[in-house]
Amino acid sequence: MNSMAETPRDAPLTAVVIIGGGPLHARALAALEAVNTDVRIIAADSGLDHAVSAGLRPDALVGDLDSISASGRMWAYAHELLIDTHPEAKDETDTELALAAAVALTDAQYLLLLGGLDPLSDDRLDHLLGTLLSLGHPSLARFSSVSAVVGSSEVRVVHSGRSLALPLDGGQTFSLLALHGVCTGVTLTGATWPLADATLTGTEARGLSNVSDGDTVVRVADGVLTVVIP
Repeated sequence: MNSMAETPRDAPLTAVVIIGGGPLHARALAALEAVNTDVRIIAADSGLDHAVSAGLRPDALVGDLDSISASGRMWAYAHELLIDTHPEAKDETDTELALAAAVALTDAQYLLLLGGLDPLSDDRLDHLLGTLLSLGHPSLARFSSVSAVVGSSEVRVVHSGRSLALPLDGGQTFSLLALHGVCTGVTLTGATWPLADATLTGTEARGLSNVSDGDTVVRVADGVLTVVIP
């Protein structure tokens, strides 16, 4: 993997991958393998342990380092990773700190978050919601693509004025969630229940459990829409 130094201008567009806490599901590893550009990996705290266990080599380690293992710390120092340590008493989560580090990589065009939920030891709903909400931060709109695999589910985020062709097979279930406030001008084609210039809010489940016909496209005129593919 490259260092966090700026990629040369003639290099391929860069994808920045954030590894959060929790084991990496097979779906997460498949998403990483599908990235065919220059990749940089940022581990958020104990995400380094899970990255190394999966055979990955992060470029940087970010967080308060309260959950990384002792062997993980030694690995990070032995491999001379860039380490950005923060106090435990802070306003941001380790995932948010890693996202901020990703935004700082000015050449990065694609953002992929993997992990962030440990089904064996971390069943806290607030952690899951915090991860999903952080993906809709306005600063992430600079990326051409914002996606994640949290647990075994795939997540895509669509920012204002953008459209997204969803990677779905015919008959596959997906949901549209307005987690970050009202979304207007929502258009959905190629689904059992299409939408035309619709308004979705965070207090209704109108976009839940739709079904793709294999050629599904969603567009959002204003707002941030989260697509969840179970």
